[in-house]
Amino acid sequence: MVKPSADTLPVAFHRWTDVVPSESGVTSYLDPFGGSATAWPYRRWTSEEREIGFPATELVPSWTAAAPPGSWLRVELRARTVTGGLTKWYDMGRWAEGGGDIHRTSLPGQGDEDGDVAVDTFVARRPVSSYRLRLTLHGPGAAVRSVGVMASALPTRAGVPPSVPGPAAGVELSVPPRSQRLHAGHYPEWGGGGEAWCSPASTTMVLQYWGRGPSADDLLFVDPGDPCPAVDHAARDMYDHSYQGTGNWPFGVAYAGRYGLAGFVTRLRSLTEVERLVAAGIPVITSQSFKEHELPGSGYSTRGHLMVVTGFTADGDVIANDPAGASDDTVKRTYPRAAFENVWLRTTSSGGIVHVVHPHDIPLPSSEGNW
Repeated sequence: MVKPSADTLPVAFHRWTDVVPSESGVTSYLDPFGGSATAWPYRRWTSEEREIGFPATELVPSWTAAAPPGSWLRVELRARTVTGGLTKWYDMGRWAEGGGDIHRTSLPGQGDEDGDVAVDTFVARRPVSSYRLRLTLHGPGAAVRSVGVMASALPTRAGVPPSVPGPAAGVELSVPPRSQRLHAGHYPEWGGGGEAWCSPASTTMVLQYWGRGPSADDLLFVDPGDPCPAVDHAARDMYDHSYQGTGNWPFGVAYAGRYGLAGFVTRLRSLTEVERLVAAGIPVITSQSFKEHELPGSGYSTRGHLMVVTGFTADGDVIANDPAGASDDTVKRTYPRAAFENVWLRTTSSGGIVHVVHPHDIPLPSSEGNW
């Protein structure tokens, strides 16, 4: 087997933990999903211009923050093209913990000659060399703990060579299994109901692995007979009203961050990098798409699906908690390494997108600049 070199997928990740607003004022906001214009006091932070180090074609921000009732957060991004021109400020999301003040949403229809926003990703039409972030904190309760941006230049590749099994061979983390299908028909107003809740189910699995999540009082709105009320809670509070689904990547990380966890969205270059995280005790949420025959043992096809990598067999195959299982007992799967790596990394899939969520006192292993 041939291990792919790091330069097959240029990725850079930068994180800020010192978000101190330096501007303040009052602004009017008209929620695109209803209501009248409302005046909001705000505080604003704008980053320095951050060099990427290569011509990037995609940027994905992610954050952990507080936006309790009476507050919300707006995330914007501006880039510099490789020819020196500045793009406009693109709106990368309007986020709140709940839904009482604004509708949590991404913003469609922003495309121009420089790029566009595809739900949670800035896609450059002209490669960019640097960027700035702008965070506007509306209301007195808003606060940002950390914010990061993953920049990448996704190569065109129909397939990828498998990596060599690495440091997590034979390691399996005890991540509790949660089936999304047990929630079929639940709360269809949040992305069609449980049948589509791979992201809330995956995020709940990781939260429960770390002993975190909503309180019993937070779950009182859910039918007490529900198989896992925390999944319904996650679906409600991850829902993106424009996307009309629960799969917005940074919204998932932001939800986990409500419970005191650090987190971010990035791209990994191979399963060897996933192994480094798993060997450090950190399960990894991966995003992939495939036809049934492309991932033996899956039993289904998907245009986009999240699952949790919890370990690796002694031979390096992937042990995953796949929420597509019909019951909690069938969530744990073992997938062939080469097949899993291919349907996760190739261009027609997510290109190696992952969510990494962990307690602050659990250190990350070393990386090549992508976390």
